[in-house]
Amino acid sequence: MAAIHRSDIPHVYTDGQRVYTANLAPGVAVYGERLVTQDGVEYRTWDPRRSKLAALVRKGVGVFPFRRRTDVLYLGAAQGTTVSHLSDICVEGTIYSVEVSRRAFQKLFEISERRPNIMPILGDAGAPEAYLRIVGPVEALYQDVAQRDQVDIFRKNLRFLRPEGVGILIVKARSVDVAAKPKDVYAEVRRDLSTANVDVLEMTELDPFAKDHAAFVVEKH
Repeated sequence: MAAIHRSDIPHVYTDGQRVYTANLAPGVAVYGERLVTQDGVEYRTWDPRRSKLAALVRKGVGVFPFRRRTDVLYLGAAQGTTVSHLSDICVEGTIYSVEVSRRAFQKLFEISERRPNIMPILGDAGAPEAYLRIVGPVEALYQDVAQRDQVDIFRKNLRFLRPEGVGILIVKARSVDVAAKPKDVYAEVRRDLSTANVDVLEMTELDPFAKDHAAFVVEKH
């Protein structure tokens, strides 16, 4: 096996083929991922077919806003797959993790018991007023919500992002418009974001890891 070493992205590691994060909860896998120990450090394989953020890393991301002390608002946390890797990265930050499904939230809550930097929030990302008193200003906003109004949800939650903070919006084209070509959906999303208080820094299609998905990276004015 090739040696695991630092990648070009802070706190993300690679062996030249796969990407990894250093496990904040050694000995515990979250979603069946492979654990690898090297030089006294345990790493978790970050699967790009299970995590859109890992897919973005594998495809090549120019702006990666997550650092050791970054506070993050994560919308659409599901069962905590990607959240857990951000927990490995943002060790001294807080990851406010919003999920509307009670079943998924239960798994997310269990993960948070071993990872104190995860704050699970059972709530609707489309109604941010419900967690306005819980979530503080954040340096990074990440959204993976497969709904038709996913861009509107993202815009509503920009209030939590600090000026010059970075947001990553994962767009599932078929959820926005099942009949439209993905490239047309992405063009419409870009136009919609241009009227928000952000600059679009980059857009990356996530095929082949996530079919008909794209990641928009934006910076708040």
